[in-house]
Amino acid sequence: MKKLLIGLLGMSLAAGALAHDEDKVAQMPPEGPYVQVSDVLPLPAFLPGLGTLFVDPDTLPAGPFLSYDHDGKLSATVYMTPLEELKNGVAYDDLAIGSHEVTAVDIYYNAGHPGVESPHAHVVLFHDKGAKDRLAK
Repeated sequence: MKKLLIGLLGMSLAAGALAHDEDKVAQMPPEGPYVQVSDVLPLPAFLPGLGTLFVDPDTLPAGPFLSYDHDGKLSATVYMTPLEELKNGVAYDDLAIGSHEVTAVDIYYNAGHPGVESPHAHVVLFHDKGAKDRLAK
């Protein structure tokens, strides 16, 4: 049941989200208004598990964060949703996605980090079968 719910979440996010022009974000760097997260926050350029992240600052805190592998290929779309805001009824609707292809979804807790300091959930949509492995290290 848990896998079914996660799969349905991924499909609903992908189906209902506003899409980017996939050609403009397929390779890093994506066109503006995206900025590289490590250029504006004290974070490494490549975060194991998340890759090299770009975000439109106007979409914070949820994102989407576009996640690229070491070769600059878009590998995932990441959302960072503060738990307190979710608990208080804040909804994040019509979030954009980096690619319509979603092969897996991970959701996990994060205690906070520069840029999204409060405890939050990471929702990671992987865009191809090998993406998770390429972002791991």
